[in-house]
Amino acid sequence: MLLLGAIWGGAFFFTEIALEAMSPFTLVAHRVVWAAAALWLYLLLAGRVRTPLTAGLWGRWAVMGLLNNIAPFSLIMWGQTAIEGGLASIFNAMTAPFGVLVAALFLADERLSFQKIAGVLLGIAGVAAIVGADALDGLDPRSLGQFAVVLATVSYAFASVWGRVALKGVPVELNAAGMLAMSAVMILPVALVVDGPPSFALSLPVWGAIFGISLVGTAIAYLLYFEILRLAGAGNTMLVTLIVPPFAIGLGAVFLGERLEPAAFFGFGLIALGLAVIDGRLFRRRGQGNSTPIQ
Repeated sequence: MLLLGAIWGGAFFFTEIALEAMSPFTLVAHRVVWAAAALWLYLLLAGRVRTPLTAGLWGRWAVMGLLNNIAPFSLIMWGQTAIEGGLASIFNAMTAPFGVLVAALFLADERLSFQKIAGVLLGIAGVAAIVGADALDGLDPRSLGQFAVVLATVSYAFASVWGRVALKGVPVELNAAGMLAMSAVMILPVALVVDGPPSFALSLPVWGAIFGISLVGTAIAYLLYFEILRLAGAGNTMLVTLIVPPFAIGLGAVFLGERLEPAAFFGFGLIALGLAVIDGRLFRRRGQGNSTPIQ
């Protein structure tokens, strides 16, 4: 989990470097195309493609790719043209609270409890503290960038519900590879129409950032993510969003000279508290530690 948090924290850092040389749509295309190629190569060499690849399955992967890759990747990368990667990673931590809310709306076994409602409200309060009331007075590029990243977390939330309902029973590595393949099919025409043919005459740091975000931050990260999900369960896995911001903020501060306002750290504290409330185990352990055994 610590390794995955470091990788996803680095993805925000790599995005900032790559965006200096290309637009968000082209960068999303690079991210999903190279990641899809790497995962399919891994699956074929490992002999793990055993599920029949039907048209219906490809269609379900397409929806998952739209919700879990194309929409959020594009929104986050566009948002990072106006805000720091560390701040974007803090907003990204809202994925879990919004996931709880969306799951409650569509899944019968994911009803809202008082604990979950409290956690979601704390997360929303954290976002509000970071954005500030001034952002509502006029939608400048920075404000729009912040709202774009928050909207990306809503898309991630819907993706989690779709994945649970539509992709149940399919091997997790195959779901990741199929989702990325369909994401590549969808984003390539958009990137070509909006940005034109991509330039491959890029500097070494930019190529390093592209492969960092695609091969490490997407392909390897998905394998780690699904392995954590299998070993530790969904509740533990969502806590990785608390590990991502420190790495993203630290890398931005050391290598890009970025500094965040105190409101960003206060808002992150509220979001982290909201995640802890939703998860509940921290408070259960405290209660168990303070209890007196019955003799």
